[in-house]
Amino acid sequence: MTVAAELALKKPDFYETRKIQLTSPILHIGSSVSRLNPFEYVQTAKKVYLPNQEALAKGLLKKGGSFLNDYIQAIENNQNITRLLEQAFGNEWWKAKDTNENPIFPENAISQKLAERVTDLRPMIRNGMGYLFIPGSSIKGAMKTAIMYHLLKYPDKYKIPQTSRISEVEKQLKQRLGELSSRRNQTFADDKLMDSLFSEFSLIYQGKTFTGTSQNTDILRCLKISDSESLIKTEITAKTGQPIPINFPVVAEVIVSSRFPDYKAKYKASLYVEMVRNVKTQFTITLDKEMLSWFKHKQGMKLPFNNIDELLQICQEFAQEQWDYEHDYWSAIENNPNASGRNLDFSNIGDFYEPEKCPYAIRLGWGSGMTGTTVGLCFDDELRAELRDICGIKAPGFEAPKSRRTVMNPNGEIKFVPGWVKFKVF
Repeated sequence: MTVAAELALKKPDFYETRKIQLTSPILHIGSSVSRLNPFEYVQTAKKVYLPNQEALAKGLLKKGGSFLNDYIQAIENNQNITRLLEQAFGNEWWKAKDTNENPIFPENAISQKLAERVTDLRPMIRNGMGYLFIPGSSIKGAMKTAIMYHLLKYPDKYKIPQTSRISEVEKQLKQRLGELSSRRNQTFADDKLMDSLFSEFSLIYQGKTFTGTSQNTDILRCLKISDSESLIKTEITAKTGQPIPINFPVVAEVIVSSRFPDYKAKYKASLYVEMVRNVKTQFTITLDKEMLSWFKHKQGMKLPFNNIDELLQICQEFAQEQWDYEHDYWSAIENNPNASGRNLDFSNIGDFYEPEKCPYAIRLGWGSGMTGTTVGLCFDDELRAELRDICGIKAPGFEAPKSRRTVMNPNGEIKFVPGWVKFKVF
């Protein structure tokens, strides 16, 4: 054996890396733009198109006349541009190209329309190439909430400092309820709890000790989550031989509902959201185990995980907690055929939550609500309701979260719940 080979055998395995297949029935991750203006998308009976704004301007300029000026005027007046497109490019305007032969309406910006009429479209995030994707930061953020919930649920196991245990946190929040009407104070309260559980560590590296509550001493520095692969529409063949669309972009009507005191369903609003059906993609988790060993908590708190399998188990447990809570909610809701002119039949949603064991690994993105993005399920119902009233839209007397988002199919049936995700480790 050569010296090089012997050294290679002794090389420590500092990094643990796992490739994860992510699947989801339906998903939406919001973009930096909360909603689009009418000139930023075009809808037909069956599809919604998001134009390449630069290519559109070039295409209109190429056509001459007043088309470009009319487009600019439409932008200033926040107007729909469908008629303008028909006049400039004809009845099949969606096939138009600019002066460089670039498509004005790229294939990766066309969605199947599931709603009858789309208004105030909420777009999904896209990467630099214009494709839909799932940011690693969204996955990591959901995992951080799961870890935080896990630590608060098992304080003795991890030797959580007394000042960061649920009883003390609830006490402090109740004392400061009046202050939390300020967004700045909400952020401060959240950051303080985060720091106590994630950043109050000493980092010992090469004999030097680094302290403080900052990103330098945040234990999740050792965890890297990649962005997902682009969500590119494709097809797979089912066992029956039928093609099944994968990563299928849709624009759907989302029903925002709550309940009356007698648990009869209550209609609140409809939102129109760009989503992806039958999501199937991959991302990578990398854990720097050597860096993880450098962290020592100032008050002796134990690390919540030591490998990726333990991290994924924490996520699964948090998903189960959310699943149980949602199951109880939907089991109690009574369908309402006359809710502000809408037929609120949630039978399909009740069936979705029927399995006792949660089949999903985590809940991501828009629609996951207060239960998925906070540790609210650790708090008692009364405090959670008060926090929701102060930090959100008031609804006295209702437990939080006070509304749910569900997705309609093309037949007008309330069929889907957004955000539930499965992981498969390669």
